[in-house]
Amino acid sequence: MTSPPNTADTLIHAGWIVPVVPHGVVLENHSIALTGERITALLPRAEAQAIEAQNVLELPGHVLLPGLINCHGHAAMSLLRGFADDQPLMPWLEQHIWPAERAHVSEEFVRDGTELAIAEMLRAGTTTFSDMYFFPNACAATAQRLGMRCQITFPIFDFPTAWGQDADDYIRKGLALRDDFKHSALVTVVFGPHAPYTVCEANLARIATLAAELDAPVHIHLHETAGEVLMAVEQCGERPLDMLNRLGLLGPRTQCVHMTDLGDQDIALLAATGAHVVHCPQSNMKLASGTCRVGALRAQGVNVALGTDSAASNNDLNLFGEMQAAALLAKLHAHDASALPAADALAMATINGARALGLEDRIGSLEVGKQADLIAVDLRGPETQPLYHPLSQLVYACNGSQVSHSWIAGAAVMADRELTHIDLQALAVRTNQWQQRIAHTPGVTL
Repeated sequence: MTSPPNTADTLIHAGWIVPVVPHGVVLENHSIALTGERITALLPRAEAQAIEAQNVLELPGHVLLPGLINCHGHAAMSLLRGFADDQPLMPWLEQHIWPAERAHVSEEFVRDGTELAIAEMLRAGTTTFSDMYFFPNACAATAQRLGMRCQITFPIFDFPTAWGQDADDYIRKGLALRDDFKHSALVTVVFGPHAPYTVCEANLARIATLAAELDAPVHIHLHETAGEVLMAVEQCGERPLDMLNRLGLLGPRTQCVHMTDLGDQDIALLAATGAHVVHCPQSNMKLASGTCRVGALRAQGVNVALGTDSAASNNDLNLFGEMQAAALLAKLHAHDASALPAADALAMATINGARALGLEDRIGSLEVGKQADLIAVDLRGPETQPLYHPLSQLVYACNGSQVSHSWIAGAAVMADRELTHIDLQALAVRTNQWQQRIAHTPGVTL
């Protein structure tokens, strides 16, 4: 065991620390030291008094835990929050969302929508997000400017959109973006084929080859509804998951999003290939897409992370809500109150998310040497009192508004609920301007 440092940039004394690794541990009256971008000590408060720090923060009644990791979303679609509620998935997409996007999506739309999403996520404890949307260059630049960690999954389709003409064009632009951010400490760029029903087999095979050559992750909507799987079987004679496996696109760097229609054979294949599942419980419930078999996946050793999906289908980007929804839905689905305990739900939103993104050596837990991505949650309010079990309280009682402080790579991005890099008043003006434009789009119904 190494000795604690004599000095630190920031020393935080908290009521409790939930490091996530080791699993389920709650440390009372502990402190954490940050120097530069990293965690340099995690130790009892009595021992931490010997550390001289430039900044000392007293947070009694607060829990420190890793920043939450949102493994799937479409950040700029925050500007479409509440635009077309209470619709099934395909009518929602084809009759409302896609027409509105065709009319309005641009780099400016993505910049403003991404900033709105980042502001919301930071205020609810998310410090890393994965994004799949048009103009990923604008999303990446916005995240970099605001000090937010993200995985950019550049979208690939067979057909034209606002950002590209065909699969070749999307891949060319995406790989150029990957080169632009290859030295970024905050932004990683990966392949994002939209779905098997929007990307043909030949293009998926090409993506599989390129991803293998570059050792790059692949992020894809998969088995989102039973109808999608049935259509694939009727048209191609095999389930989408089997096709991806045949093409070499299923492996430890694959992030499979939604996965609401899973048979035992699908789960066995996911376990055998080491692919990850990103569970989006609230979006799946709102669009009536189905229920992911989280318990069965976990029983077979499949890594399951959490995502919010977009604010257009959720309608928020709050991982505290996703943790609670995932835990309750798993219990209901299994008829077992112990099916997904609080510690496991928190792991899905932290270290499991880091594993899915291939970043578990850097983020997802509070360990010495890791990046200092962490949040403080104030449990002194009436919504979280009385307090018997801090970890359970985080999952079952918190709604995100209790997050008081956030750090990413050691830099404070929120302090006492005030964002350090975002002017919320100016952002609100731009958001309202978009609302007026979108609400009056000719031929598009709200």
